[in-house]
Amino acid sequence: MNNSTPAAMSIDVEDWFQVQNLGIDPSLWDSQEKRVEGNVERMLELMHEHGVQCTCFVLGWIAQRHPETIRKIAQAGHEIASHGYNHELIYEISSKRFQADIKDTKALLEDLTGQEVIGYRAPCFSITDQAIDILQQEGYVYDSSSFPTLAHDRYGRLSGIEPNKVVQEIRPGFHEICVSCLNFCGKGLPWAGGGYFRLLPYALFKAGVKKILKNKQPYIFYIHPWEIDAGQPRIRGMGRQYTFRHYLNIDKCESRWSKLLGDFNWTTIAKLKEQVLSSEPNVS
Repeated sequence: MNNSTPAAMSIDVEDWFQVQNLGIDPSLWDSQEKRVEGNVERMLELMHEHGVQCTCFVLGWIAQRHPETIRKIAQAGHEIASHGYNHELIYEISSKRFQADIKDTKALLEDLTGQEVIGYRAPCFSITDQAIDILQQEGYVYDSSSFPTLAHDRYGRLSGIEPNKVVQEIRPGFHEICVSCLNFCGKGLPWAGGGYFRLLPYALFKAGVKKILKNKQPYIFYIHPWEIDAGQPRIRGMGRQYTFRHYLNIDKCESRWSKLLGDFNWTTIAKLKEQVLSSEPNVS
C-alpha cells in the first residue's frame, strides 16, 4: 500500500521463556528449550518475501547464545538495536546496573554485526526519565519505549511527552519514537502489536493502522518471535490474565503478521525517524 507517511516494523528478539507473564526465573533460562533461532528464521523468510526491512531490538542474553542468528538479521539488511541484556524492568534495578546493562549490550551487538547500535527499547516498555539520560550518555540517539496509552501494569512513563506526536526530541539530539496508539474519544488505544494485534480481528486492526496513517501520523508496530510459535511449551498454573495475554490466538499470529507485512510499506525505526525529521524540520 502506497503512503507517504512512514510505518516502521519492529521485532523484540527474545525467547518464549523470557516473557514476564510466564514468571520463569532467569536462573532457569539456560535449561529451557531454545526456540528463538527457528522463529527468527521464519520471520526473516516472511520479511524477505514481502520486501520488508525492520528494526530488531535484540536481547543481549540472546545475542550471546545465538550470535549467528543476530548476524543473519544484520546481513539481511535489518537495523540492529538494543533490548537490554536480561529483560529486567528498568524501574526495578539500580541506575548503575541499568547503565552497565545497556553499555555491555550495545558493545556486544556492535561487535557481532559491525553495525552501530543507536536505538533502544525497554523490556515491557518500562522506560523512565532517568533511563533516557543514561541512554544518551552511552551513545544511543533514540528510544522507542513510550506507549502513551491507557494504564498498564508494567509500562513506564516519560515526562513531557506530547500526545499524538510520534517522533519527539526529548533531549538535545535524542529522540523518543512513541509506540502507536489509536485516538478514540481522546484516549490512546494500544494499536501497535503484541497481544492487541492477536486480540482484534485482522480487518479491524488494519483499518486502525490505515486511520493512523491517514491522519499523517507515523506508525510503529512491534512483535516478538515467540508470538508466531504455536508449538512453544505451555506453562501451567499461570493466572488467567497472564495465560490470556500470552497464548491468545497465538496459532493465528503468523498468518496475520504475513498479511500485515504485505498490506503496508515498512521501514526501520531509524529510517522513519530521519524521514520524519527531514520532512518536518521544526520537529522538536
